[in-house]
Amino acid sequence: MALDALRANKLRSFLTILGVVIGVATVMTMASIVQGIRTQIFAALDAAVPNTFYVFRFQFGSFPNPENLPPEVRIRPVVSAEDAEAINRSPVVRHAALWCRFFTRIEFAEARTQTTEVFGADERFMDLQGGTLLHGRFFAPSEVRGGALVTVLASDVALTLFGTRDPVGEWVRMGTRAFLVIGVWQPPENVFRPQGAATGAAIPFRAAKGAFRFSETTDQFVVVLGQLGLPVDDVKDGAAIALRRHRGLRPGMPDNFDMLTQEQLLDIIQNLTGAFFLVMVALSGVALLVGGIGVMAIMMVSVTSRTREIGTRKALGATRREILWQFLVEAASLTLLGGLIGIAAGLGTGELLKFALKIEATPPLWSAVVATMVSVAIGLGFGLYPANRAARMDPVEALRYE
Repeated sequence: MALDALRANKLRSFLTILGVVIGVATVMTMASIVQGIRTQIFAALDAAVPNTFYVFRFQFGSFPNPENLPPEVRIRPVVSAEDAEAINRSPVVRHAALWCRFFTRIEFAEARTQTTEVFGADERFMDLQGGTLLHGRFFAPSEVRGGALVTVLASDVALTLFGTRDPVGEWVRMGTRAFLVIGVWQPPENVFRPQGAATGAAIPFRAAKGAFRFSETTDQFVVVLGQLGLPVDDVKDGAAIALRRHRGLRPGMPDNFDMLTQEQLLDIIQNLTGAFFLVMVALSGVALLVGGIGVMAIMMVSVTSRTREIGTRKALGATRREILWQFLVEAASLTLLGGLIGIAAGLGTGELLKFALKIEATPPLWSAVVATMVSVAIGLGFGLYPANRAARMDPVEALRYE
């Protein structure tokens, strides 16, 4: 009987459940995005060098405006090459170097990239970042020391600028400077590094320092690689001791630097994605609430328009409970149908996101189960008042209703 009632009013039924469809689809889409981002980040941490971390002037994720630094940041010295050398002398450290990053377009002839991240690094770049050298070579130590205008391009940037042509030996422009391409680097699919856009190229640190502007607070850091087999906490402690000794910090004095490890990055991402998901669930809840109100409104109309039917059924012996369940099942069927359509829409959106964003954005199973249960609960909750009103009708009055 519930399905017959839905089929008899197809357009009205669809418009009624539209809010439920949108809410459920949004919940599943947001679950897909959050799950995909988390999966990709976890894979990045697994693929990264396990005992690599960064030393910053100020805490990662809380960088102030570089043009208006608060006192607690101004009193901190900028991380420097001397800091890197001091950390490098620690027995638990395999390598430490001063790096930077900045953002610019890379151009060749008429081709140019979007604004991309470029690292100012040293000859051990691939040891810390991973990946594969596809063509050419990486920096020589003499080029790093002299700040030579050479660059190693990421493979996607090389493809954008040169197509299938070998870029090694060509000159590209970054900002106002020309750089000789000496190699093409294939980044690993996942890589642990400071937040930012995908890396487009690497140049020697001295070349970056002399040719580009960047914040020494937010974009200059020491990258540290621990000895093989040592836990990152042991390496971090050893590096902190070496840096404190170099900076003359006495026991009891707080650190005037901050370190970023994989675990800290994971905590930050968990907090960000968790907050993002809660906001999206709240927005989806509004759509589900609107859908539930629509269900209540349409069921009230249905009860009014079927008053004579209710009176006839009661006159033939239908009990209050049977009338109540008739309309509750009808409301639950309405929202269940909306939930199933919303699940289908969420699955389709997940596939589109997987293709567009190149992430594993398949909606998790729990989101489909929750969406189904919520949609049925909305039907039962918002359908209870109309169903109860129908069940309490006096059969004599209902039969006389025109």
